[in-house]
Amino acid sequence: MTKPVRRSRFCPRAAGSALFCAAWLWMLVEAVCAQSAPHGPTHGIAMHGAPALPAGFAHFPYVNPDAPKGGQLRLGVLGSFDSLNPFIVKGVAPSGLREYVFESLMARSADEPFTLYGLIAERIEVASDRSSITFHLRPEARFSDGRAITAADVAFSHKVLMEKGWPYHRTYYRKVQRLEQLDLHSVRFVFETGTNGADREMPLIIGLMPILPAHAFDPETFERTSLEPPVGSGPYVVARIDAGRTLVYRRNPTYWGREVATQRGRFNFDEIRYDFFRDSSSLFEAFKAGQIDARAEDDPARWAEGYRFAAVGDGRVMVREFKTGLPAGMSALVFNTRRQPFNNPLVRRALIHAFDAEWINRSLFHGLYRRSESFFARSELASTGRPADARERELLAPFPGSVRQDVLEGRFRLPTTDGSGTDRDGLRVAHGLLTEAGYEIRDGRLIKSDTGEPFSFEFLAANRAQERLMLSFAELLKRIGIAVRVRQVDSAQYWTRTKTFDFDMIQWTWGASLSPGNEQINRWSSKAAAARGSLNFAGVENAAADAMIEALLAAEQREDFISAVRALDRVLLSGDYVIPLFHVPGQWLAYWRHLKMPAATPLFGTDYDTWWTARE
Repeated sequence: MTKPVRRSRFCPRAAGSALFCAAWLWMLVEAVCAQSAPHGPTHGIAMHGAPALPAGFAHFPYVNPDAPKGGQLRLGVLGSFDSLNPFIVKGVAPSGLREYVFESLMARSADEPFTLYGLIAERIEVASDRSSITFHLRPEARFSDGRAITAADVAFSHKVLMEKGWPYHRTYYRKVQRLEQLDLHSVRFVFETGTNGADREMPLIIGLMPILPAHAFDPETFERTSLEPPVGSGPYVVARIDAGRTLVYRRNPTYWGREVATQRGRFNFDEIRYDFFRDSSSLFEAFKAGQIDARAEDDPARWAEGYRFAAVGDGRVMVREFKTGLPAGMSALVFNTRRQPFNNPLVRRALIHAFDAEWINRSLFHGLYRRSESFFARSELASTGRPADARERELLAPFPGSVRQDVLEGRFRLPTTDGSGTDRDGLRVAHGLLTEAGYEIRDGRLIKSDTGEPFSFEFLAANRAQERLMLSFAELLKRIGIAVRVRQVDSAQYWTRTKTFDFDMIQWTWGASLSPGNEQINRWSSKAAAARGSLNFAGVENAAADAMIEALLAAEQREDFISAVRALDRVLLSGDYVIPLFHVPGQWLAYWRHLKMPAATPLFGTDYDTWWTARE
């Protein structure tokens, strides 16, 4: 961003002429305009730096452009669905809709931290300070019903999602100050600017905005759930529905974008079928029986022992670990700090000490997991083990006490135990913290000293794996008088309760990328803490976290960005909002041998969208 010009209230008297004043004013106008002047048309945009691929590239480097088309990919999903609108809070939408039926103005590269290339938009123009972006749409772009995609559809999508979409849609898209339909196929977004200038991620956020057909959606009924197959512009259409049980996508034979560079070598199956299962055991049995073609595994016990059936032994099923360059994110037991007793930081810290991670990892997960000690573990964005640099300290200076000293100095480590399952040291520390918080043990129960109220809470489980983990933790907590009710509910009830923050504790995983941005608002900002449907499950309301999110969004250089993300990491770790769990060291996948994939694995790991079938 061009450094702001220092404005003067008058022409310098030393100039001595009207000509000098006119020239001086003209240079001032040029300098100010240069801050927001659009670059020439370009094919892509990166969050930091320049796109890696040149204009006119033929395809992404990690695909097989000659991959054969045909066949069916059968996938299994835990849960159910009752709506085919993935853009609203109501209902539960099935997997695949956002990826296969709907498209964005631009497509994301899986081999760069955060870079977009043209899809519906053929080219773009971005202001040098990122205060605006202009999209020039491809005239050939079509919805599945044959109608052309126009600037009016882009404007409609922005308006309806901003007003009636998910909370993060509303948060992001309200940053658009003005939308201009320049002509039938060109649209310009102008963004609001704050004290740190424009949000530099917003051009990319808008580039990923799903484009909906204005003629096929009624704004008045947009928020209602529906099982009517939607109209989109993506490579697939909804072909068959068995409500709550099965959904089949069929490749659109007239798909407009099959020759676009970002789409070549992708979406190779004629059909993609999702079957929905109530529990992971039945899903796994379906995979073993050949009814499911591929599955990502996240259960170390199953990964260690479950794949010993005949089809693996004779090579019909492949079991592989793929490398990924993405941060591991944070999987954790989440305290709902809106409720007692977890609104007390001493209580949260006590339960972190009581959690015997080494024993749980060994007894439940065969020791194959790694403990997550950062919200951006396994990447350069993690703060753990690194002292705060000068830029971090400068960002955190206005918020004294927001970061613990050990976290600031890079000495932070989660409590460790001997892994015996009977660790007394952790429970002793936990008991001391609970005593400080005003609790005491009477008749074997932990109670609040002043009220006599027992310390108990409910853990809301989404599946048996979560239930098993929490039952193990509950046995440890029982030793210090804490009663835990573990309740597993069905998918619909689980999502209804989590959307309204109707829980004491849940298990959740926040994924992470190498370019965290506006999604951090939805996860950790004060405004999201009260927003129904947000991912701020912990109820974080922290001015320092808000400021660090603003700083990472405003960062122009990668170095400043990394410092801001690490500073946010330190604030979240210091708040003890979660009990960090574990992460998988790589990407575990099992698949039947007829499935094939490109030789190159991108930064984000392998993706079914680049696979194909060789079934005869």
